[in-house]
Amino acid sequence: MLNEFKEFIARGNVMDLAVGVIIGAAFNKIVTSVVEDLVMPIVGALTGGGFDFSNYFVPLSANVTATSLAAARQQGAVFAYGNFITVLINFLILAWIIFLMIKAVNRMRTSLEKQKEAAPAAPPAEDIQLLGEIRDLLKQRA
Repeated sequence: MLNEFKEFIARGNVMDLAVGVIIGAAFNKIVTSVVEDLVMPIVGALTGGGFDFSNYFVPLSANVTATSLAAARQQGAVFAYGNFITVLINFLILAWIIFLMIKAVNRMRTSLEKQKEAAPAAPPAEDIQLLGEIRDLLKQRA
């Protein structure tokens, strides 16, 4: 069983998955920083405070009299639709930023591929060229 486990871990796709998870976690930090530190302050300045609906809720108990969601949750059951709206808007902004980043990366990749195609092929090495000439001579004799 230990040998089977070693074989499973040593497979390429498991290692690729591990690398993907680690890179994904690092990428998540970058995207979160872009949203929280760069985009949301601009959105907040344009909208006069941003999209913060987190304190919008409907009390489901007569005991709930608080005006903030955290305090209301301590008093009883609440239907916290505002927090969902805030998370949904943040997700849409995050998805849009990721889309733009991937679009930029794809554009760079396409331009690099075009540059590679446009570059002239290097002449073959001398030994390859010599072997080609020998092959051509042998074909002529036959």
